[in-house]
Order: sequence, then C-alpha cells, then structure tokens
Amino acid sequence: MATWNEFVAEAPQLAEAIEARLKAHKHHLLATLRRDGSPRISGTEVEFFEGQLVIGSMLNALKVRDISRDPRYALHANPGHHSMEGGDAKVSGRAREVHGEEKDRIVANYEHDPGEAHFVVLDIDEAVLTTVDEAREHLNIDLWRPGAEVQRFFK
Repeated sequence: MATWNEFVAEAPQLAEAIEARLKAHKHHLLATLRRDGSPRISGTEVEFFEGQLVIGSMLNALKVRDISRDPRYALHANPGHHSMEGGDAKVSGRAREVHGEEKDRIVANYEHDPGEAHFVVLDIDEAVLTTVDEAREHLNIDLWRPGAEVQRFFK
C-alpha cells in the first residue's frame, strides 16, 4: 500500500495523468463494501493534502461506516462527457478515517469551514489509467502497484 506521494515518486507520469483526471471534475464515484459484503457506490469529491489523497464526507455517511468496517475501496474518476480525453482513471486500496491533529490540519486547509464532517485518507494498492491511442483503434491500459514498474497492456 502507498500514499499518494509514494505513488508520485514511483510512477510520476501515471500519477500526474490520474491527478489531472481527478482535478478535471468535482464529482467522482467511490465504491465501498456494505456490511453484507455487497458493493455500495457513493458520489464523492477528492482533495490532495500533504501528499495524501483525501475525501470528506458528511457525518454518519454510509460510505464512512463501510470504511470503518472494511477499509477496501475503489475510486473511479469522473470520465467526462462522452470522451476518453485524458483517459479513464481508477485507484483502489485501503481507506482510513483521520482524527485529532491530522484531521485538524486537513480542516484548516479548506477555504470554507466544512463543519462537522468525516475525513478519510485513501492509500493506494493499485492505480489504472485507460486511454485510447491516437488512431482511436486500441485501448492502452497502464497499471501500477506499489514497488513495481508501470505495466502497459494493449487491447
């Protein structure tokens, strides 16, 4: 598992491309696991703070309850409107809610007071960017896992 900064250090070009996708739109999709093990999809926004990928959530949101039971998640960046421009980005790993001083530093970073909220750091087990080649004939799938080189698959 890796922090966002570790991902950037190991795979800078892929991290830059995925960060661009996450910053291109405000809303993304977060998958968590319900108590019975079935998936839950929730809308979310992401922030980059002190080398970490962070989400905020209203108090007692089901996605945060899910994460407190089982930290596994998958995040799918908003792919945009009918286009693969910039690629289709996904990250997955384990999430952890932050408290105390760590939470206070995150809250202090917000332009507007977020009020009572949960904040969750998303550590990364895998990052994937799917793009279309220039001829728009083939998919390129770039996969990164901590401690490994980026692998590229063609379809």
